[in-house]
Amino acid sequence: MRSSRAEKIKCRVLAAAALLFLTSHAAAQTASTPAAPPQVALCTACHGPNGNSQIPLTPSLAGQPKVFIENQLVLIREGLRDIPQMKGMLDTLKDPELVALANHFSAQTPAKPTGSINQEVFERGKALSAKMLCGSCHLPDYSGRQQMPRLAGQNEAFLAYSMKQFRDHAGLGRDTVMSASLFGLKDNDLADLAHFLANYK
Repeated sequence: MRSSRAEKIKCRVLAAAALLFLTSHAAAQTASTPAAPPQVALCTACHGPNGNSQIPLTPSLAGQPKVFIENQLVLIREGLRDIPQMKGMLDTLKDPELVALANHFSAQTPAKPTGSINQEVFERGKALSAKMLCGSCHLPDYSGRQQMPRLAGQNEAFLAYSMKQFRDHAGLGRDTVMSASLFGLKDNDLADLAHFLANYK
């Protein structure tokens, strides 16, 4: 009887010790993981869960290079990029807050493309991308680097729209290299590129 009671006490002590270990371990992990900036919830309302947009003309932020996101946020805040939907949203944010947002979204995993692929259009876009050497700046896997954005898996409609903007409306806040690179391309060329890049895996 005493042996049985001792075993129960021993089990309870071990269970309590295990619970204490797990709780302290989880707390340590939480302490070492930076909390997401409070503005993230506002961003994901349009840019989607974890920065993976579900709105055609709204870009995905997940996995974009940190420096690229930082630069774009500063350009938008300072009015050098005119995005009506974001008017005034960044006005009160300081540089460290923009850096925190960039850190958060650059660390998110981009969603894999799930749309249907038109193989003929895809191959035309692939050939055009190779001819234009898109992978020399955006990297061969189109994951982007530094100030060059990630193109792989980005929303197709957004890619087509953005390229048309670069081609037709070169100006303040826009990359002049991109404007020059896209000069002379037809709308169907941009559509082919957008389809290829959006579905690149």
